[in-house]
Amino acid sequence: MSQPAGSCPQCGAKIQFRWSGAVQATCEFCQSIIIRTDLDLKKVGEVADLPPDASPIQINTEGSWQNKPFVVVGRIIYEYQSGVWNEWHLLFNDGTSGWLSDAQLEWAISFQRPMPQSLSNPSTIMVGNKFTWEKVEYEVTSRTLAHYKGVEGQLPFAYWDKADVYFIDLRTEGNAFATLDFSDNPALLFLGFFCQFEDLKLKNLRQFEGWYQ
Repeated sequence: MSQPAGSCPQCGAKIQFRWSGAVQATCEFCQSIIIRTDLDLKKVGEVADLPPDASPIQINTEGSWQNKPFVVVGRIIYEYQSGVWNEWHLLFNDGTSGWLSDAQLEWAISFQRPMPQSLSNPSTIMVGNKFTWEKVEYEVTSRTLAHYKGVEGQLPFAYWDKADVYFIDLRTEGNAFATLDFSDNPALLFLGFFCQFEDLKLKNLRQFEGWYQ
């Protein structure tokens, strides 16, 4: 798997992208946010102070989902009315990527899917609406206005300096779920499953007082 590399345009430190599809990285030395376009690296901002975090997950945490090993390579942080949640970017051994949502000790794995153009406007999607994707019926259960709080690590797209973002969550009668993410235009669709912490077989976790495995 190709691993592009370059020098941080701010401090000159080596930036090693962990897979060929990586677009954004954070310099570990000066905390600059770096965007990769072809062979050029461009500084677009700096990492702000991240909010206090009670998650045991960190960059380089390893795990497995459905017998596919992964490593955590990035994170997007949001704040909403119930607190803070993390979207951890996962890089699987086969080169694919996914997301692990970590919100108030509720865990969910998801993967991006093609977004129907008919759902581009969040104001037209109400709680109780039903949609079918990949032969599974989902029902809208919540609409959340979240505030972007920060980013770290490596991501498959450019993502920084955001503001308020709408998310629409949908559930099924089982453990499947969907999320409509309006942080970008066009919006993004993610399909996945709720899971138990033990299901992820995580290692290299962050150790801190109050967390017990």
